[in-house]
Amino acid sequence: MATAVLHYMAAAVTDRGRKRSSNEDAFGYSVEDGVYVVCDGMGGAAAGEIASSLAVDEVLRLVTANGHNGHAHLPDSAEQAILAANEAIYSRGQRNRRLSGMGTTLVALAVQESHAWVLNIGDSRCYRLRKDRLEQLTVDHSLVEEQVRIGRMSRTEALRSPLKNVITRALGTQCRVTPDIFELEAEPGDLFLLCSDGLTRELSDPVIESLLAGDRPLEELCARLVDAAKKAGGHDNITCLLVRAA
Repeated sequence: MATAVLHYMAAAVTDRGRKRSSNEDAFGYSVEDGVYVVCDGMGGAAAGEIASSLAVDEVLRLVTANGHNGHAHLPDSAEQAILAANEAIYSRGQRNRRLSGMGTTLVALAVQESHAWVLNIGDSRCYRLRKDRLEQLTVDHSLVEEQVRIGRMSRTEALRSPLKNVITRALGTQCRVTPDIFELEAEPGDLFLLCSDGLTRELSDPVIESLLAGDRPLEELCARLVDAAKKAGGHDNITCLLVRAA
């Protein structure tokens, strides 16, 4: 049985929200090269913005360069690009005291025909909507998520915990980092959502699922998600990147 040839389209929106004076989120993508990235920066002054932008730029630059060479295996290329981005952010923080300790989360989607790989560091997430059912594909690298996994905290307690913003893995804060990598098969009609926690802290998964329902343009769906998160409080920067397989 022949595998269906899939084509992808994408759209993204980022917003600083209602409480923050600046936007430390960043995103980028190349449909041609099959790579999509969302980052959520952290650090004093403008360090978070620098870290997230540097990560997106490095990953896209390296993955697209390898793709144009025509011999790279996409998930390996994406992983190596993330490791290089980590080194670039860490080295810059070491050289500039003002940027010391800066870092960023990262969630990336790499697609090659029906093959898809999701890579993540931190608590930015990737979801897949398939046949109107939303599934979280990534696992948060956060203190409360670890407590939930070992049974020391319930999911409800995690949502209310004052420690819910503490992440256990980030890009650029250490000289080495290991991303999680999830491999899956994409199907026609699949809708992937990459987002920063400014969305998921304001909207529950069932609400996100309902907002993504219906065959609407991706730009409209992104705007619906961001608007809903702002109406729910908008306490953080909000970024949504949608990728649809057809």
